[in-house]
Amino acid sequence: QVQLVESGGGWVQPGGSLRLSCAASGRDFSTYTLGWHRQAPGKEREFVAAIRHRGGTASADSVKGRFTISRDNAKKTLYLQMNNLKPEDTGIYFCAARAGSPILSALAGTTYDYWGQGTQVTVSS
Repeated sequence: QVQLVESGGGWVQPGGSLRLSCAASGRDFSTYTLGWHRQAPGKEREFVAAIRHRGGTASADSVKGRFTISRDNAKKTLYLQMNNLKPEDTGIYFCAARAGSPILSALAGTTYDYWGQGTQVTVSS
């Protein structure tokens, strides 16, 4: 069993930056594939970025070059560095975890076993 708690959300002006964190509890964190998804008001949840336990990342085209996913296995923490934020990045951001490591080409579409409660990100002027 893995529990995930997100933090770091908030309000930021367009062009600004935020760093989200996701603290995990439970065993075997270093063996999990981890991901970030987001849900904008009135829209379905969508993939943002993911990272395998041995490295290898994937990200949505809409955030490439602006968002960076990383993990610290010693701290059992997942991060999402978000730069040059845009109003369309507004939404609730969820972290997720799954056992195993999909092949890199399948990473963006993988499903997850565990989800956090989410943290709100609002980008507006």
